[in-house]
Amino acid sequence: MSDLRVLQLSSRTASLLLAPGGARYAVPVPISWQLSCGDKPCASGKATVAPLFFENLTPDTEYCLTTPLGRLRFRTLKCAGLVDARNFGADPRAADNSAAIQRAIDATPEGGTLRIAPGRYTIGPIFLKPRMTFYLPEGAELNAHGDWSDWPILPARDDTGRPLSSWEGLPEAAFAAPVTAIDCHGLILTGRGVIDGGGDRGDWWSWPKSTRRDARRPRTLFLAWSDDVQISGLTIRNSPSWTVHPFRCDRLTASALHIQNPADSPNTDGLNPESCCDVTLTGLHFSVGDDCIAVKAGKRGDQGEADHLAPTTGLTVTHCLMERGHGAVVLGSEMSGDITDVTITDCTFDRTDRGLRIKTRRGRGGRVANVVMERVDMTHVDTPVVANAYYFCDPDGSDDWVQSRKPAAITEKTPAIDNILVRNVTAKMAKLAGAAMLGLPESPITNVRLEYFSVTFDPDAEPAEPLMAEGQTPVRHIPMIAENTQVTGEPLCAEPLKDPILC
Repeated sequence: MSDLRVLQLSSRTASLLLAPGGARYAVPVPISWQLSCGDKPCASGKATVAPLFFENLTPDTEYCLTTPLGRLRFRTLKCAGLVDARNFGADPRAADNSAAIQRAIDATPEGGTLRIAPGRYTIGPIFLKPRMTFYLPEGAELNAHGDWSDWPILPARDDTGRPLSSWEGLPEAAFAAPVTAIDCHGLILTGRGVIDGGGDRGDWWSWPKSTRRDARRPRTLFLAWSDDVQISGLTIRNSPSWTVHPFRCDRLTASALHIQNPADSPNTDGLNPESCCDVTLTGLHFSVGDDCIAVKAGKRGDQGEADHLAPTTGLTVTHCLMERGHGAVVLGSEMSGDITDVTITDCTFDRTDRGLRIKTRRGRGGRVANVVMERVDMTHVDTPVVANAYYFCDPDGSDDWVQSRKPAAITEKTPAIDNILVRNVTAKMAKLAGAAMLGLPESPITNVRLEYFSVTFDPDAEPAEPLMAEGQTPVRHIPMIAENTQVTGEPLCAEPLKDPILC
């Protein structure tokens, strides 16, 4: 089914979806398009990918996109005033533009736009404000320096006790991100420009699980307690840790982004919505050093602390390309809150270690439920579908109470996985297993349905462990492993299935 619609609008940019039937991130054949302003053509071209992004548009102006799929009319947003960062001292020749750009941010009126002119600007952390448009057009680059000695640090909680800075699911102090937004409702970040987190500058990647100045590594773009945020067009790359981290943000939309990190950079996840509701990700291209999309919901503390937990619900991922990474779409492991109502459609996963991946463990609690993945194509993905309730994270992850295959008492710290649908999914050149699902004996994985799930295997694959749990046997070319898992209404499986449902 074809899809032609507006994804996001600002005063000077538009993000559209041009997706004929069969499109994933790429379209089956190039599609001609023409953009008109009034009756006058202003741009034309051929689309090879479904997300279509325009910039340098005129505020409060009607445009029309003409394509073989039909016509789409849209009107750019009004702008309350345009601010040029150069008028406040921003200069590509300056050693640090943080103060100049911060002055420009502070001078931008509500509903106005701050434009960063083309050029490469070295910065430390800057702090955005609500209901502004932060516009980086093509050729504009913000490049974070790597000297953390004087970077501001976000505390674990603010003065009211509200969780503010989160590290792997727990409130913990962390360096501010090069671009930080706190309580920034109605914020728009847009343009074809680049935000470079400076991960390869300084020593960020040499202490992935440690601290400096009692603080954790920064994200590149950190959004906290900010509702109705739009992000479009940007390239966000080279992150010190997680790249884009929305925390407690509702109604977030992102489209036509490129998120890029070196393959060997530690824990540089692409986009990690944590305790967020109604997040829509359309037409994103990932190539990262860890998981592409990793969904979180807070992690219970060592002493059972849970006041910081909140669910993530209502996540939609569509027409995205996950080109590298440990997992394409990952639910957990920091998820003592619930993760529910996740939909993944019309995507391509290429050379990720795993495709859809669910990971949790005893001691966490939380529920993963109502997950749908359909019309997804995978190539060279080691294991396309994984659900693991024995994930051996944290220092005690290999302890017997976590890894025991004997039933344990059910408490609020017992996780649950339920209602997973995989439909019309093709995985070519998989290596280890088509699906690997390991549930707890006291809390089995329930209501897993595999419909028209096709898997072929790489003949040169070497055996390896399909799940990060103790006691796993290296395997290759196994259609399905399902232990303590209910698949398509069949009885609970205590042993790997011999006749998996693969069409």
